[in-house]
Amino acid sequence: MNALHVFGEGHGPAKRNGQSNSMNKTAKIAGSFYLAFILTFVLASYLRSQFIVSGDAAATAHNIAANELMPRIAFIAELVSALFFLLAAWALYVLLRPVDKNLALLFLLLNLGGVAVECSSMLNLFAALPLLSGADYLAAFSAGQLEALALASLNLYKDGVMVAQLFYGTWLLPLGYLVNRSGYLPRWLGVLLILDFLGVMIWFLQFFLLPGSDVLSYPGLAVSFIAEVSLTLWLLIKGVKDNGPASTEGG
Repeated sequence: MNALHVFGEGHGPAKRNGQSNSMNKTAKIAGSFYLAFILTFVLASYLRSQFIVSGDAAATAHNIAANELMPRIAFIAELVSALFFLLAAWALYVLLRPVDKNLALLFLLLNLGGVAVECSSMLNLFAALPLLSGADYLAAFSAGQLEALALASLNLYKDGVMVAQLFYGTWLLPLGYLVNRSGYLPRWLGVLLILDFLGVMIWFLQFFLLPGSDVLSYPGLAVSFIAEVSLTLWLLIKGVKDNGPASTEGG
């Protein structure tokens, strides 16, 4: 009989309590990262709304020239929010890996794919700044041309972020399934996340197939807000139930 047998299996309740405490800690870490993601994303979105005027290149250029620091802060805030989102996905992977490690790895990779697409698209957000910098090498272009190029760059950024929604939406499907099957997170939360997947997919398809019909995506985006805020608050406040993982894997 080795020490692992004596101190592991021989103290079942203590082992379970230790596992529950560890899972609760992981849940709260995941909730903290998710909350940090939401706050930094909201900050970045607010700052962008202060200088980007849809369809108006001159007004957008004027806003950027008036306060060049604002788009720079927006750029950094969104980069940081993407990092927090990836860290939240990693913590959720650790939390839900006992249920099904393959599906947990799948949602982590999907999240990583979305982060990669979003971060690469953000270069278009930053590219508007040198276009409006007044540098000597831009003298070949008129002011109107540079303003149009800057707005086109910002529009490409928006398109890239919407491409990332394909990954950000799809990761919610295995995540919701694992939450629903876990036994230590509420089943209704898993259902909400699956509905969140549907909402994001409707938004993605509407953006590319039916531009100008934004109203079609509003109900799904409302569900997304409820689902992701609920997940964040539950992880932060409630943590996990004192149950063992309900593994779906055989053996």
